Amino acid sequence: MTTHYFEHPLNEKTRIYLRVEALLNQLNIAAKFSDDMQHLTFYRSLFDIVEIFEQIQLKSELAKDIEKQRLAYRSWLNVEGVDQAMLKNVLSEVDAAHAGLMGAERFGQSLKEDRFLSAIRQRFNLPGGSCCFDLPALHHWLHLPIEKKRADANKWLSSLEPLSIALKQWLKLTRETGHFRAIQAKSGFYQSDAEDANILRLELPVHYGVYPMISGHKNRFAIKFIEFESGQASTAEIDFKLAVCC
Repeated sequence: MTTHYFEHPLNEKTRIYLRVEALLNQLNIAAKFSDDMQHLTFYRSLFDIVEIFEQIQLKSELAKDIEKQRLAYRSWLNVEGVDQAMLKNVLSEVDAAHAGLMGAERFGQSLKEDRFLSAIRQRFNLPGGSCCFDLPALHHWLHLPIEKKRADANKWLSSLEPLSIALKQWLKLTRETGHFRAIQAKSGFYQSDAEDANILRLELPVHYGVYPMISGHKNRFAIKFIEFESGQASTAEIDFKLAVCC
């Protein structure tokens, strides 16, 4: 059975974390520059991340959340029935992510100070602003050897490495707190309580031809399924799997 996977954040901070994760994934793929248009995805994703850094103190917020995870896992040390070797391995990874985060520069600082990136950022986000007459410096860069372009991309991405490691660690442990269970939405609708939840994860069979519209917050949520073809709310009984991650 073919299945769709959906994730939905239940607070604004987690919403930003998931957006940054998606942008980092786009950057890592586009940085290969395996076709002529990947530079557009690369720079748009890079500048979107810089803009997020300007709106929120992401480093301090993520450091607080990593520290909360570390304290929670430390409370399980020497508790009978807990796999202590596995726990210590997790704590080691969390400690390393936190240390790397605290030792990193302010997110986006070196990217904002880069002369080339600063020169192209403003016009790049204009509709059609990546044309050669708008950004001659970019079009010169595009004609450089692929090794040079990849080296530049790796240099810019290296400044985001502490963020990438810490965010990946926090999201991994957060996702692992939720366990999928079978749910049936009556008349295309399901709602439930949650307790300080961060992320909803859904597994939805494709054959229903619907997608979820989710609303809520960390303590309560509702899921309404919409028919893709008609755009109308489904009235069918829909079986899916749901994990609530705290």
